[in-house]
Order: sequence, then C-alpha cells, then structure tokens
Amino acid sequence: MNSFDWLSHMGIPEVDTFDIVEVKFKGGRKDYYRNVDFLSLTTGDPVVVDVPSGHHIGYVSLQGELVRLQMQKRKIKNDDEILRIYRIATEKDIEKWTEAKNREIPTLYRCKQIVDELGLKMKMSDIEYQADNSKATFYYSADERVDFRELIKVLAGEFRIRVEMRQISLRQEAGRIGGLGVCGRELCCSTWLVDFKNVSTSAARYQNLSLNPGKLSGQCGRLKCCLNYELDTYMDAIKDIPQIERPLMTESGPAKLQKTDIFRKMMWFSYNNENDWHSITCERVKEILEINQKGKKVFNLQVNEASDIEDLAAKSTRELELLDKKFSSNTPNKKKRKSRNKNRGPKSENVPQKASESNSNQNINPTQGQDNKQPKASQNQGNDSRSKKNRNKNRNRNRNQKGGPPIQGTNPPKRQGDKKPNPKPTAEAKPVAGESKKMDQVKNKERKPAGKRKFPPRKNQGPNPNSPENE
Repeated sequence: MNSFDWLSHMGIPEVDTFDIVEVKFKGGRKDYYRNVDFLSLTTGDPVVVDVPSGHHIGYVSLQGELVRLQMQKRKIKNDDEILRIYRIATEKDIEKWTEAKNREIPTLYRCKQIVDELGLKMKMSDIEYQADNSKATFYYSADERVDFRELIKVLAGEFRIRVEMRQISLRQEAGRIGGLGVCGRELCCSTWLVDFKNVSTSAARYQNLSLNPGKLSGQCGRLKCCLNYELDTYMDAIKDIPQIERPLMTESGPAKLQKTDIFRKMMWFSYNNENDWHSITCERVKEILEINQKGKKVFNLQVNEASDIEDLAAKSTRELELLDKKFSSNTPNKKKRKSRNKNRGPKSENVPQKASESNSNQNINPTQGQDNKQPKASQNQGNDSRSKKNRNKNRNRNRNQKGGPPIQGTNPPKRQGDKKPNPKPTAEAKPVAGESKKMDQVKNKERKPAGKRKFPPRKNQGPNPNSPENE
C-alpha cells in the first residue's frame, strides 16, 4: 500500500482505538467505513462493505488515529451516514468479484462504439463493476454538458445492469488510469492525492523554472500538481530579494540581471550584455539601488568609489605578506638543500675531467722487460717552465705509487734495477703484443663515462710516438 502508519510506534492504548477504517477501491478512490463488529483488521485485508445498492469489496488502507486526522482534513463528519463493514472477504466473494472485473474491458469497448453511433461529444475513461455484479459506474470526461439519457437506456438494455454515469476531470482521469511520473514514482493522483488544487504558471516563475509546457505538464496535459509542493518555501525566501525593474547604473556601464539564487541570496549581473557574470549579495544590490535613486553612480558592482579599489589592493597585499611570513620558515631549509646539491654536482663532474686530462697527457711507450721510457723531444718541451715540470713530476710520482704508467713529458723516478734510458730517441716504438692489450683495457676504462666532455691535448705535450704521422 502507498500509506505508512507513522503513529503505530507511539503506544496508543487500545481502548481509545478509532473504530472507522479507510478502504481503498479501484482507481485510487477511498472511502470511510465503521468497524461495528470490531474485526481484527490489518492493512491490505480485503473486506466486504455496505453500499447504497448492494455490497462491494475493497482493501483496508488506514486505520487508527490517522483515519481521524484524514477525516478532519477532508471535512467528513463522524455521524450515522458512515456505512459499516460486513466481514472479511472470503474466497467465494473474491471469485464473484473477479468475474465482475473481467466484464469491464469488453463493456468499455462496446460503450465507446455506442457513443460514436449516438454522436455524443464525450470520452469514456473507465468502468467499475460492483462486487455483486448488479451495478456499473461509467466514468467519462467532456468539455461541455452532454445529454446521455439515450445512452443510459441502451447500456442498461444491453448489459442488464444498473448504470451510473459520473463525470471526472482530466486530473482524475489520469489518476484512475495510473502510470509513472518523470520522478520515477507512481503518480500522486493515483496513490495519495485526493484534493486537486489549481496550478498556475506563476508557480513556475517563482521557482525560476523554464516555462516549457512539455516539461511542466503531466500525463493529464495540465500543469503538474507537484509545482505547488515547494511554492510556499519559495514565497518566503523571495521576500528578502529586491525587485529589479531596470539595470543598475555604474561607471563601467549598465549592469543587467542575469540570474538569482533565492536560497543563497546571490544575484549575478553582466555589463553591456557581456558573457562575464559578476555575483553580488542582495544587500549590496539594495545599496546600489539606493545610490541610483539619488541620481548617482557607483564605480562598479563591488565598490562605490575608485579609491576603494586601492584599499582592496592594499588589503590583498597584506594578506600575501602574511602568507609569505607564514611559509618563510621552510624556505631556508630548501635553499640549504639546493646549495648542497649544487656543491655535490661539480665535484662529480670534475672527476671525469681530470681523468680525461690525465688521459690526454698520457702517452705510453712500453718495451719488453723494461719500464716505460720517454724520448728526448718530450723532455725538451717539458723544460719550458719549472712550475709545469714540477706539477708533472708530482703527478708521475702519484701515478707510480698507484701502479699506473707515467705521464709523457716528465722524467720518471729511477728504481733499483732499472736501466738507463736511451740517449737517442728512436723513430718508431712498437709496443709488445702482451702490453698492448693492457693499454687498450686502460683506455677503455677511462672512456667509460659517456656524454662527458673531452678536452684537447695541452700545448706543452710531446708528440705521440704511436701516431701514423711519425711514420
């Protein structure tokens, strides 16, 4: 069922239980009946009720104190006119009722044919048979008054029943047929809505809805009843919003209203129909309207005079300074870290440079069974400056201590067992096969760092005895 008893958990004493029950029939029609025999009923039970001409079957939809409130809302008096409930429907009662319901659709089609034959301007919507199969109620809709006396005679003679004609509105017609709304729920008019109120287009205007009849109209073709649900809330919120009949006058140009947020109390304006919208509060709009009524203009929507902009700029700069002071404690650490990284970077880069310098200064000339020897030409060129000669000697000493070859252009220190160097330089010095491999390995190790810059040989370096030019 589409109703919820929100008073069931209140713990109302059973002695004061209201004895009237709400019963629902086909098409959402509801009526009230008295439980004279105090039957133990629950929501959804089929019951047999008394009607003016026989009996009918319906379902219990509400009982208890909620029924009292609904009767007060619908202005129904608790008097002797309220009919009684006979009993809970049995299987035989339900079988007879289903047989009567099966006659509704064929009767509706035949009734439409008779209406067309008689030429009546009316639309047949629905038919409801009583459970005792003795009476049928025909629901129709029409724009004007219709003389259906001849129609009643034809229907009574053909179907052998008592006929009752009842005119309904388009909203009631949609409620009887039923369906789903755009919200995804069952129609309000077919579930709980009983009283239909007039809905005007002003309800859509107050709620800032687009006046599109395709979206605002329901399945009945009229404006949706749900437009009235939140109308009172919008009416209360609109009281604090100023009415704008003309654009706001500013030195930047006339500002026209583009949008209004009723609940946030914000309004959007644009200068000279531009695409950029500027939002201001309703209080600010009232201030501008008062200034414009005096025949004055404001500088823009935010400030009244140009000097106020400078105050806003100074205020913003102060806020930025406060932010800088707030985050200034973290900046020195970052600078220190960056300086450490900078100091580490060049050291790592200097290592391959020295290696390349030493590689460019090295000219190895090995012989079998002897240490490396130097020609006289390199010694003569190395004696140009004493400072360079001493520097090369220190390098050669460190080199010999580590086990590396001496640098060309310097006099290697004499060791015990070493032979004296040849006084005359040889034209060609061919390396031994065993030591040439060691030389290649040393060169390959020094050439490992890829992408590093290789420096040219120094000016005071001697000739390379292994170069093809010497040949």
